[in-house]
Amino acid sequence: MTSVASRLFVLLCLISLASCRPMPPELSQNALPISAGDKIEPEQLRDRIDQVLDFTLQHRHLNTQDHAAWQILHGSLAYGRVFPVTHDGESISVVDYLCKGGVMNGWTIERGNKLLTQDESEEVYGMRAVTEPGTRSGQGHYDQWLAILSQCDLPADTKFVVGPDTFTMTNFVQQVQLDSSRNHLREFSWTLIGLTKYFPTDHSWTDSSGKEWSITDLVQTEVEQGLENGACGGTHRLIGLSMALKRRKQAGLPIEGPWADAEQLIQQSIVNARQYQNPNGALSVNYFQRPGSSPDLAENLGTTGHTLEFLSIALTDEELQEEWVRRAASYQCEVFERTEGVSLECGALYHAAHGLVLYRERVYGSREYSVE
Repeated sequence: MTSVASRLFVLLCLISLASCRPMPPELSQNALPISAGDKIEPEQLRDRIDQVLDFTLQHRHLNTQDHAAWQILHGSLAYGRVFPVTHDGESISVVDYLCKGGVMNGWTIERGNKLLTQDESEEVYGMRAVTEPGTRSGQGHYDQWLAILSQCDLPADTKFVVGPDTFTMTNFVQQVQLDSSRNHLREFSWTLIGLTKYFPTDHSWTDSSGKEWSITDLVQTEVEQGLENGACGGTHRLIGLSMALKRRKQAGLPIEGPWADAEQLIQQSIVNARQYQNPNGALSVNYFQRPGSSPDLAENLGTTGHTLEFLSIALTDEELQEEWVRRAASYQCEVFERTEGVSLECGALYHAAHGLVLYRERVYGSREYSVE
């Protein structure tokens, strides 16, 4: 085994507990640095993307016994309500499983504040997802579960059975607003994704402590924190800002103040991503800070995957057609192909898959995914 493959084998052994399929006895010699390819034909790239996305959905299986919510819900981020989990030998949509009262390690939901209703005799409570940072089983960031489920396009009246309680997505969103001051890290990347799915970007509210908030406040806080200390190179912050900014533009609302600052940060990050791209199409392992490459395919899956996910949201339709983005998508496909027999960390894997899903949808049109 080459030294490169040996280092990759050790790394993947370390993350096998959080992996998405059993660890093979040894890595293939194909797990070597990828070189630059020939000119990429758009139609061939579309077919290649479909093949790697279908393989990932059909052949990387998760179950409630060996895997936790942190791993399983990342799959739903990529494939939405189609993504399955195996429970007691039966395969079921993850979202449907949770809606019906399914339990899994890390899906830690508690009853929140009592909510105001038109019928004062009716007791309705908020749905609070408990944050369990660093566990790699539960919600790792504030409002991460809301962000993922909102990207599964769940209607506001979607019901979740949790023990003796039944909540709706509306109750989930209401509790997130009431808990705004509980987010002591002031990390609102996932909050932006979830709230701007269900509210216009000029929305404001009052939390349980009596503090006034608005979507614009969250945008300003995210911009002020910058990318240096942001999760995954700041890509999650950029994704939250890009989604919120896109929805604001669609609504025809002014792009000024914190919104203009957000657009400037997004545009500069796009410039940096292109400038720091490696000759083989990989995006920098140092994200938007400086150039960087790595022979580690698992690392490249995460870094190029997260950055492509951001680009597939932030770029215009015309910009997504540019050759440098096509090369990044092609590189990402090759990483998927060369690691088909390798155990991979689920966060990196499914963010990379989500990036390809978004790129494929915007460049070639949407498609349906199914589980055989």
